[in-house]
Amino acid sequence: MNSPTNRHPNMSDRKSDLATVISQIDIDSLGQNIYDLIERLFPLCRSITGDGLRQSLKIISEHIPLQIREIPTGTKVFDWEIPREWNISDAYVKDANSDRVIDFKKSNLHVVNYSTPISANLSLDELKPHLHSLPEHPDWIPYRTTYYNDDWGFCLSHKDFLALKDGQYHVHIDASLKHGALSYGELVVKGESDEKILLFAHCCHPSLSNDNLSGVALLTELAALLEKMKLRYTYHFVIAPATIGSVAWLSRNEEELSKIRHGLVASVLGDAGHMHYKKTRSACETIDRAVTHILEQSGDPFEILDFSPWGYDERQFCSPGINLPVGRLTRSPNGAYPEYHTSADDMTLVKPDYLAMSLRTYLNVLCCLETDLTYLNLQPKGEPQLGKRGLYRKMGGFQDIAETQLAMLWMLNLSDGTKSILDVAERTGINYLKLYTAANILCEHELLQLAERVSGT
Repeated sequence: MNSPTNRHPNMSDRKSDLATVISQIDIDSLGQNIYDLIERLFPLCRSITGDGLRQSLKIISEHIPLQIREIPTGTKVFDWEIPREWNISDAYVKDANSDRVIDFKKSNLHVVNYSTPISANLSLDELKPHLHSLPEHPDWIPYRTTYYNDDWGFCLSHKDFLALKDGQYHVHIDASLKHGALSYGELVVKGESDEKILLFAHCCHPSLSNDNLSGVALLTELAALLEKMKLRYTYHFVIAPATIGSVAWLSRNEEELSKIRHGLVASVLGDAGHMHYKKTRSACETIDRAVTHILEQSGDPFEILDFSPWGYDERQFCSPGINLPVGRLTRSPNGAYPEYHTSADDMTLVKPDYLAMSLRTYLNVLCCLETDLTYLNLQPKGEPQLGKRGLYRKMGGFQDIAETQLAMLWMLNLSDGTKSILDVAERTGINYLKLYTAANILCEHELLQLAERVSGT
């Protein structure tokens, strides 16, 4: 990934609005940037606490000015408590010949995340209850955790599990569970308004590329882009461990939550699956409408999912006592692709092209939110004469003149001071950006003026 100072050399130093930037950036190169950051973060053994998580956040902070926060062990966060900090340096299972038949140094998925330390000699029968494999995928290593239950274990391919012979094994996990802290990162990108858009990604999984280094790296690239733009909203990026991280962040920012107008949980964004959007708890927020329209206009397959209290951190943001307008935008949903939570979720699963497509979708959704304003027709009695204002000649530069003209006519007809661009887009099925362009042209010719911002946005 390039340094923050020269990431987008085709953009001028003067800040542009989001719609302008979308038309200028090389989205394919940004997909490669995202992939490169995933590749750099992939080897690290992350967990909900510990040095692997801190190191990951520090690497991200090389690309964006991420502020790293820490909450001490034992701190109450709503109904939860910050757990002891877990760190691991080595782990293995040796056979009678002292060969490592399971080796943490080869894959950090080999150890059940948050395993307690142990050094003991065990028979195979004593060892087996602590071993985890996937008979249906005999070459893959599963990902397992024991965050809130003191236990230990190892994960291995089912092929290697079947190869274990009767006898004695030496089991060793060099790990610590001590008073420490939970770490998370946040970045606030200021806009003209104090009203916020929340963007969250979980970052606690070790060596899983799609779940969720794809979300973490995509938000890093998105934050770097937004820092260079003229923005209406303030953007609050949060990169934190799943569940305990979002709960902890909410508990520390409860007084600021009323400023959040829209939000998205970013995850599973680098695989070949088509886009999936999971609605907010109310299912009728502006973010729900904006994402749905953008996906409908994309021309690509997609699926809209109803809210449920199962999934990623959207269930924390949409809990009844919080109830924020936060949806989840992914490619494949959690658990819906075979490689999920296994060693097969590696660097071969994610592709720069898919990451670029996901980033474009996020940018288009944010552009919709940024520009969704209400207009008033200044010549509402009959259709204004566009020809004498040169607007037909203005439209001559467009390849799709008829659609551009239709977008202008619809904006004029529905701009009664009560309907936003998104309202017009939903009513007509015309591409949002085309309507936005039409509104700007009509404002330049004093046929429309800005009425007021849409209520709730």
